[in-house]
Amino acid sequence: MSDQAALRLVVLVSGSGTNLQALLDASRESGYGAEVVAVGADRTGIEGLARAERAGVPTFVERLADHPHRAEWDTALARRIGAWKPDLVVCAGFMKILGPPTIEAFPVVNTHPALLPAFPGAHGVRDALAYGVRVTGCTVMFADAGVDTGPIIAQETVPVYDGDDEQLLHERIKAVERVLLVETIGRMAREGWSVSGRRVRLGG
Repeated sequence: MSDQAALRLVVLVSGSGTNLQALLDASRESGYGAEVVAVGADRTGIEGLARAERAGVPTFVERLADHPHRAEWDTALARRIGAWKPDLVVCAGFMKILGPPTIEAFPVVNTHPALLPAFPGAHGVRDALAYGVRVTGCTVMFADAGVDTGPIIAQETVPVYDGDDEQLLHERIKAVERVLLVETIGRMAREGWSVSGRRVRLGG
C-alpha cells in the first residue's frame, strides 16, 4: 500500500461514533496520513452520523429494512461504499456483518473488545469476565467472512480488576481501543501494510 497520498477512509457506524470521532480528530493533524472521505450507517438518527455532519464529512445510510433480501443490502452497501473510492473501510461500531460484496472489494478493518482469538462474538467482554481472565484487551483486525476471525493487525491489553462488571470493563477497553485504532490506521496510512496468510506486517 502506497503512502504517497492521504489514505481514503470510509467509516461505517451504527451508534454514537466515538471511534469515528477519534479518527476525525486524528485526520485533522498534519502528517496523520489518512482522511475520512465519507461515513456510512445502517440506520438514521444516530450520533455517529451527526458527528460526521458536524465535521463536514459526507454521509450515507443503507438500511437493511429497505431491501427484501440480505444479499441485496450487501450489494447496495458495497456500491455506496465504492462510490467514495476508499483505500480502506473502517467498521467503527458497525453492528452488521459485512457480506462478500464489501469484504471482497475492499480491505476492511474492524475492532473487537477482547484479545482474539479468545472470546469472539457479540459478548466478548461478558465472556471474558465469566471465564475469569485477569487480562483482556482489544483487537484491531481485518474483517473476513467469519465472525472476528480475520488476520490480526494490532492488540492491546487491559487488566481485569476484582470490582469490574461488564460496563466498567467495557468502558476501559473502549478507551484503549480508540487509541489503538487511531494509531493503527495512522501507521497503515504512513507505512503501508502487507498480509501473508494470517500474518499482517505494517511498514516496508
